[in-house]
Amino acid sequence: MPVSRRVRAIAALAAAPVILSLATPAVARGGPGQHFAKKLVKEASGESAYRHLEAFQKIADANGGNRAAGTPGHDASAAYVYGQLKQAGYDVSYQDFTFYESKTLRQKLTVQGAGGHQLTAAAYLFSKSTPAGGLTAEVKAARVDDTPGCSLDDYASGTFTGKIALVKRGSCTFQEKEAVAAKAGAAGVIVYNHSGTDVVHATVGEPANAHIPAAGISLADGEALAGQLAKGPVKVTLDVATEAVAKKTRNVIAETRTGSPDSVVALGSHLDSVPAGPGINDNGSGSAGLLEVALKLAQETKQTRKHPKQLPNKVRFAWWSGEELGLLGSEHYVKNLTEQQQKQIKLYLNFDMIASPNAAQLVYDGDDSDKKGAGPGPAGSAQIEGLINSYLDKRHVQHEGYDFDGRSDYGPFIAVGIPAGGTYTGAEEIKTPEQAKKWGGTAGQAFDPNYHAKGDTLKNIDKKYFDLNIDVIAQAVGTYAYDLSSLKG
Repeated sequence: MPVSRRVRAIAALAAAPVILSLATPAVARGGPGQHFAKKLVKEASGESAYRHLEAFQKIADANGGNRAAGTPGHDASAAYVYGQLKQAGYDVSYQDFTFYESKTLRQKLTVQGAGGHQLTAAAYLFSKSTPAGGLTAEVKAARVDDTPGCSLDDYASGTFTGKIALVKRGSCTFQEKEAVAAKAGAAGVIVYNHSGTDVVHATVGEPANAHIPAAGISLADGEALAGQLAKGPVKVTLDVATEAVAKKTRNVIAETRTGSPDSVVALGSHLDSVPAGPGINDNGSGSAGLLEVALKLAQETKQTRKHPKQLPNKVRFAWWSGEELGLLGSEHYVKNLTEQQQKQIKLYLNFDMIASPNAAQLVYDGDDSDKKGAGPGPAGSAQIEGLINSYLDKRHVQHEGYDFDGRSDYGPFIAVGIPAGGTYTGAEEIKTPEQAKKWGGTAGQAFDPNYHAKGDTLKNIDKKYFDLNIDVIAQAVGTYAYDLSSLKG
């Protein structure tokens, strides 16, 4: 799961898009879907899926310690998943695409005047470059509200023309903040964090989206700069430069050989890691869990036989590349669907980080009942959340809603009106005392203390939650493969 959306796919290279879709009305109690779901849950397990995590770890160890998109580690991971699915009898394909990686050449921020000093700053990926020696200008702060720097209203306090805007992180994407600051006339933008001690690592997604030089700083430095501004004018020198480098990568798509092509149940997990580590929880866990359920589904429906068991609905699994670079693989996939294919898509389930070591059991908030962040998902999303919650309730597992904040691969599907859902066990967010009472673990620490770090290894997996969320995947696949009527409930 990325901290922010970093890059977009720029050019498609192959693989015709695959059609997704669903059907309609409520899961019949005791019907074939319920019976099949129970069987699939019984067969799929974290213990069995752990072998895939071990395979991903070995691949990372043999390829510079990571499985990042555009690297041999990711290519080997994709080949492993492809081989497992092909042997199981699925129709499997690669979907290749080209993306651009941002290389940072300069990133420096200096406060001018008496007591002038340098602040630690990170250039936006794909940021527009400043002239050599940097851009020196006055700083002006955008309004801090629930959506800081997300609309022109936040710049209504005076002219920003030729100035460098200071904006707090939150609500809208980093790309949107940069674009709005540019529309307000700012010559550059500095985004400071809303929590923690890290500097903001942001992106405009692709070179074409860059309007003005942009960089991120920490919460402490941002608040200190805002405090100086309250006392009088402040000048800074922002010196950033980036370069875009073209790379290739691929998604892996597999689908059952039976089931209506106009009624497809789609599920996905991102397969790539960040360059910093092997990505065993993020997102080897979701990828391994999805692969485990896919293989058990293949066994139960006899995909390797000449005449596999007939399913009412086709089931399609996807392992996305480039999620850590800004949802590249899923965006590429959805972008290349025709309007008709989009209409055939009825459901997408996403599983990103399902075994965090200080886990929370979170379910995407399809109906926006928590009233946090983004609104509800497309029609049917509330019902997906309800199905998952109902299963967890039967298992006597406490759960909480989690906002559709756009940080994972459900984003492109929601954007075109496809209902979505799934589970998540947390990343860099801090576990509260109340949450520690619910799920155990340590309050005051991140759900995943090794998030996006070298320590995201096999030791970074909570096997209990890994197993539980694989059961959630199996329950959903078994149910929806037979009956989609609950989406209309």
